[in-house]
Amino acid sequence: MIAACAISLGRANIPAVSLPAKKYISITRTGVAMRILVVNNYGQFNHLICRSIRDKVETDLVSNHPPPEKIDADGLILGGGPTLDRAGRCADYLRDLSIPILGICLGMQLMGTTFGGKVAPGTIGGYAEVEVEVLLENEILKGLPPRFKTWASHADQVVELPSEFEVLARSDVCEIEAMRHLERPMYGVQWHPEVVHTEHGQELLDNFIAVCKR
Repeated sequence: MIAACAISLGRANIPAVSLPAKKYISITRTGVAMRILVVNNYGQFNHLICRSIRDKVETDLVSNHPPPEKIDADGLILGGGPTLDRAGRCADYLRDLSIPILGICLGMQLMGTTFGGKVAPGTIGGYAEVEVEVLLENEILKGLPPRFKTWASHADQVVELPSEFEVLARSDVCEIEAMRHLERPMYGVQWHPEVVHTEHGQELLDNFIAVCKR
């Protein structure tokens, strides 16, 4: 059993953020192996994300402080972590980069606040087994069953969907367990696909790799 460690953004609701129109930073990498970087937001499972994908793509666990223009990758995974205050430049990566991005736990919550949604405390703090229901398969949940068990913390969760996103999955404890941007290759999941407690976690990560290969 993995020791519980609450991932919390604080107990106050996080206000929506309005975004100005911006040009995205386009990254083109040719003649090299596909590279997906994992952004370290100081969560205890971040290293497991790298371990889960390292046999299929070039990967590394990197700091969340470099500016977006220094990110050299075909895809980005925003790992979990304890608080928004330690999320570094992740909001800039979400706003500015054109590459596919997967947000896990805190990474998904960052998507919510960055694009005008709302994050608030959930009813279940700490880690627990949660059965999620797939509402819309889409490319990130492709091939996964209608219901499966996950390992997740709901100390904080997205409670108000950003206007440019749609819900992909829900559970009895959270109505927004997974979401995606309607126009950009950007996905968020509240649960941790990188841990063995989550069913079909590797398939989800493989689906993200497939998105990055397009």
